[in-house]
Amino acid sequence: MFKGDSDKSGHTGGKYFITGSKRGELMSRSSVMKKERQAILLEKLKEDPFLTDEELAEIFGVSVPTIRLDRLELGIPELRERIKNVAEKNYSKVKSIQSRDMVGELVEISLGKSGISILETNEKMAFEKLKVIQGKYIYSMAESLAIAVIDAHVALVGVANIKYKTPVYAGSKLVARAEVKKSYDNKYIVWVKITEKQVEVFRGKYILVSLEKI
Repeated sequence: MFKGDSDKSGHTGGKYFITGSKRGELMSRSSVMKKERQAILLEKLKEDPFLTDEELAEIFGVSVPTIRLDRLELGIPELRERIKNVAEKNYSKVKSIQSRDMVGELVEISLGKSGISILETNEKMAFEKLKVIQGKYIYSMAESLAIAVIDAHVALVGVANIKYKTPVYAGSKLVARAEVKKSYDNKYIVWVKITEKQVEVFRGKYILVSLEKI
C-alpha cells in the first residue's frame, strides 16, 4: 500500500493500487474463466479430436503454452499421441494395405464406404529451398487411403485422375477424406480430397482393381 491520503476510489498520490479483496476477486474471476475455457476445450476436442494446440489457441484467443497447460491439467495427450491411439484401433480393420505402407495415420475407416487419414508434415518432406511439401507425399497419402477403404484383400490403382490445387508448406496438418463412389465387378471408384485448415489442396479420382476377383 502506498503512503499518503487516499480517496474512496482507492487513488493515492496519483497512483492506483489493488486491495487484497480486489486481488482475490480478480483471481477468482480468472479461475472461473479458466474452468469455463477448459470445459469448452473438452467439447471442442469431442467434436474434433485432431485440433492442434495452435488451432485451439486461435479459437480461444490465448497462447499455445496456455492450451498445453490446460491439456495437461485435463489429462489430454498431445495431438500426435491422440492420432496414434485412434489409428492403432483402425489398422486392424483394413484388408488391402499394411499399416507401415500408409502415408498418414488412419483415424476413421468404414470398409467399402469411406475413410479419413491425417498427416503432420515436416521439413524433411519439403523441398529445401521452397519449404513446400513434395507432391509424392501428398499423392501417396491419397493413394494409400484410397486403397485402405476397399473391402478386398488385394487392390491396386488402375487409373488416377489427380489435381494439386494449392502449395502445402512444411508444418501443415493435412486431412484426407476418401469415399467409395461406385463398385462393379472387380473395380472400385474412389474419390479422395485432401484439405489443410478446411481449404482443399488436392483431389483425386481413382479406379482401383481388386486382384482377388480377377
